[in-house]
Amino acid sequence: MTATTASDLAIRAWRDLDPQARHLPGMSLGSLPVTAQTHEVDRLWDLGVRHAELDATVDLSTDDPASHREAVDRLCLVRDLTARAVSVDWDLRLSPRDSAHQWKVLSHLQPPRTLTGLEDAEEVLHAWRTRHYLCKLVWRQGPGFIQIRDRRWGDLRRFTAVEPHYREAIALLGPGAHHADVPVDVLEEFTSEHLILRVGELAWWLPYRVSRWLQEAMAV
Repeated sequence: MTATTASDLAIRAWRDLDPQARHLPGMSLGSLPVTAQTHEVDRLWDLGVRHAELDATVDLSTDDPASHREAVDRLCLVRDLTARAVSVDWDLRLSPRDSAHQWKVLSHLQPPRTLTGLEDAEEVLHAWRTRHYLCKLVWRQGPGFIQIRDRRWGDLRRFTAVEPHYREAIALLGPGAHHADVPVDVLEEFTSEHLILRVGELAWWLPYRVSRWLQEAMAV
C-alpha cells in the first residue's frame, strides 16, 4: 500500500521573524509553492525565509483520507521549519474524540497560532506556548546507530537503535506513509514511544532531525 498523493501547498514568507520588520521594503517574499519534502526547508532557508505562514489549517479532526494527506504534509513543514528555527504561523484543529493529551505529542513543534476543537483549547494553547523550546523531541544519526531524545513529558527519555531497518522505517515515515508499509515491529515500538502520529491510515514521524545542537549536547 502507498500513501495518497502529496498535496499542493503554499506559504507566505518573509525575510525576518519580527512583525514590524516584516513590513519593511524587501522583507516579503510573497507566496511560495512548496512541497512536504525535508530538503524543501533547506531551499526556503537559502531563499532567505525566516518566517512563514501556512496556507490552511492543519485539520486532525476529519475522517476524509485526502484531508489526512494534506494535514500530514503541512505538519511536515511545521516540523522541518521548527528544526531550522524558522518561525511559522499555523493553525491546528484537533478532535475532541482524541486523547486529552494529544497536544503534548505535538508539543515539540512551534506552537500554533490558533487551536480549536477542544473544550479547553485556550488553556492547552497557553501551556504549549509557555512550555515550548527547541530540541524538545529530536533524532540524530551517528555511525551505525540512531538516537531519539524526548523531553515532551518533562523528563529526558532516550531511544537508541542500531538495526538498519529502523533507519529505513524513519526514512519512510518522515513524509508520512501508509501504516501497512512500515514493518509491524518497528511501527509498534515507535507507537509505544509516541514517536509517530496516526492520521487516518497514515503514520507520520514526529521527531525532527538535528544536525547540530543548539545547546551543549548533554543539556538538550
